[in-house]
Amino acid sequence: MVICLFGENCTGKSSVANELSARLSADRFGGKDYLRFAKSEADAKAAFSAMLSERLKGQPHVVYVASEPDQLDLLPRGSFRVLVTAELPAIKQRFAARMGGRLPAPVEAMLERRHGSFDALPHELHIHSADMTAAKAAERILGAMPS
Repeated sequence: MVICLFGENCTGKSSVANELSARLSADRFGGKDYLRFAKSEADAKAAFSAMLSERLKGQPHVVYVASEPDQLDLLPRGSFRVLVTAELPAIKQRFAARMGGRLPAPVEAMLERRHGSFDALPHELHIHSADMTAAKAAERILGAMPS
């Protein structure tokens, strides 16, 4: 099974991915990790997509964390897509914590521009991270996945 967690920065995708990876003994990839699959970006994308297609058929599972909409193009049909969201104030607070407690104005503006940019994309499940812990979100995902 291929499980993709996608959404904006600082919504909790990585925390949930860590929980899922541990529970499933799954390989975990994020963002542009696919670049490790070949020297050229085009070849790397093709090799990564091929690996994901193979993983749809069996074990081990793959958990992929996507922070850019175009990264969803790498997913084969049949992947389990999970949209992970949070309210803008929570995203800003989490991002500021990553930056030593201060959120520069250009970064704040970028977060405001991007907020909601994933919401209309196709997904099988929506996790709102303010509503549950990463462990609870992982349980919900596992319960919603096809057998």
